[in-house]
Amino acid sequence: MRVLVTGGAGYIGSHVVALLLDKGYEVLVVDNMQKGNEKNLFPKAELVVGDIHDTSILEKAFARPIDAVFHFAAWKAAGESMTDPSKYALNNIAGSIQLLSFMEGKGTKYFVFSSSAAVYGTPQYLPLDENHPLHPENYYGYTKLAIEENLRWFDKLKGIKFAALRYFNAAGYDPSGRVRGLERTPANLLPIVMEAATGMRSGMEVFGTDYDTPDGSCVRDYIHVSDLASAHVLGLEYVIREKKSLAVNLGTGKGYSVLEILKLAEKVVGKPIPYKLSDRRFGDPAKLWAEAGLAERLLGWKCLYSDPKTILETSWSVYRDRS
Repeated sequence: MRVLVTGGAGYIGSHVVALLLDKGYEVLVVDNMQKGNEKNLFPKAELVVGDIHDTSILEKAFARPIDAVFHFAAWKAAGESMTDPSKYALNNIAGSIQLLSFMEGKGTKYFVFSSSAAVYGTPQYLPLDENHPLHPENYYGYTKLAIEENLRWFDKLKGIKFAALRYFNAAGYDPSGRVRGLERTPANLLPIVMEAATGMRSGMEVFGTDYDTPDGSCVRDYIHVSDLASAHVLGLEYVIREKKSLAVNLGTGKGYSVLEILKLAEKVVGKPIPYKLSDRRFGDPAKLWAEAGLAERLLGWKCLYSDPKTILETSWSVYRDRS
């Protein structure tokens, strides 16, 4: 089976590529390398360097039949999306629609989408399940919701079946060490903690210490990127087998505070990590974690690596060489 992975040199995309190759898929990566890392490329995967907005790149990618598309080519900084919405509209929404249009024209019927828990907005209850109202509070989250809505229409009108996988907080690195390229300009907690631990940045901030949580800092659900990767492959297998589309949460159902993660990280790296306490950020809910039972029931998916210790140890195994 031949599959296309957009953003396949990026952090999550490269882990999915590694697993697809393990399982015998023929993989074509399309990445403009603005956020991708050359260290995350695999010799067995064909590479087309370019942007999904460029029709000549997509013509090249679809020159041979593509059975399924895994889509990771998106901007993902929530804060930036509120100051530069046009950037996110053009790349995330318009780029995805162009990709779907090419799939329609070439007869590709399966789509696995990197969505986000940001489609939910501030939780009305916890844990968040798939029945929670969809009210994104930042433009990034809106772009993910808009893509999901378009996927439903392309399913209804053109028969393109999709799996929309709503992540919570992706973290960690491939336990076997095959993916070692660092994220460029990371915005998530775990890589920022690692950069502060290595001296790549002088320190880090903990935003908010007066939330209604045990230690006052935000509580989040962290999931290992290799567990995310397995869910993507299982998602493809589901839509092929069942001929049905689905949208499911990917998380552990457990929350850890920012300060808890920092203390655990200091044990893993064996030294203090410099940080300062700062005011809350606008739009940050106090607590956020997933109900992921639907993914377990429909996909047969289980987390194998998503305990905080494994997440931090696999991250440090990649970052420690920079210290």
